[in-house]
Amino acid sequence: MKFYIIDDDPSITMILQDIIEADFNHTVCKTTTNSREAYNDLLVSDVDIVLIDLLMPKLDGVTLVEKIHQSRPSLKFIMISQVKDETLRQNAYKAGIEFFITKPINIVEVRSVVSKVKESIEMEAKLKLIQELLGPSLAKETQDTMAERQLDKIQSMLSYLGITAEAGYTDIMTICNLMLEYTISFEQIDFEKHLSLDAHAQKMMLQRVRRAVKKAMVNIAHLCINDFENDISLQYANALFGYQNIHLEMQVIQKQGLQGGKVSLRKFFDELIVQSHNALFT
Repeated sequence: MKFYIIDDDPSITMILQDIIEADFNHTVCKTTTNSREAYNDLLVSDVDIVLIDLLMPKLDGVTLVEKIHQSRPSLKFIMISQVKDETLRQNAYKAGIEFFITKPINIVEVRSVVSKVKESIEMEAKLKLIQELLGPSLAKETQDTMAERQLDKIQSMLSYLGITAEAGYTDIMTICNLMLEYTISFEQIDFEKHLSLDAHAQKMMLQRVRRAVKKAMVNIAHLCINDFENDISLQYANALFGYQNIHLEMQVIQKQGLQGGKVSLRKFFDELIVQSHNALFT
């Protein structure tokens, strides 16, 4: 994969380059602190993934992404930011951002986000190949079949997590189906546009989902306690929740701690899609 990094802080570009190029399959083609220079480069540069700072002088990150996306819609963008303003983030997602990396830079987060975007690129390449080999009608059918198989796998995963009887189970499947249909991440979902939900209905839906996901976290913590060497439990624990959160939950269950793990709906849903996709090719 070929990368391009844009940040007005040279130390950030250096750190990101070191992290990315630790994987010998990755090459950072260029780093720059100048967003206007980046704009001219990206119109013609042969790169796959762009990491860009949100708050850039002269030409801010969101505006740059919007401009480039019009000419190169297949180019993938990862936003770097310490800003947690939801409106800014939503604008960034609408502009074409795939994921956010938060400052200060965390090596685990960078690797995880880059891996997800890389998987998205590889999935699109596979679908494009299918279209070329089978033609558009058969390719669409194959894509739909893949989505159906992924949903079946997600159902199996949720069954393993013990939450198919929870009120939020149907909501979780609805959201997963939506993500697969539109090929979007959890944070790119527009609940009003995609599901015709007003703010109150969205809040109620996400409350049901959060309760179900928290129940899944507790259940997987119990499974890890009972069989710590179970590969499936450990895989789901780390992928869907982060093992640190599961460890905290295990401590609460064993009365060795007071505060359990925190639920991240973004991580849970995005990883459900990734795990179900990977299962199709293993």
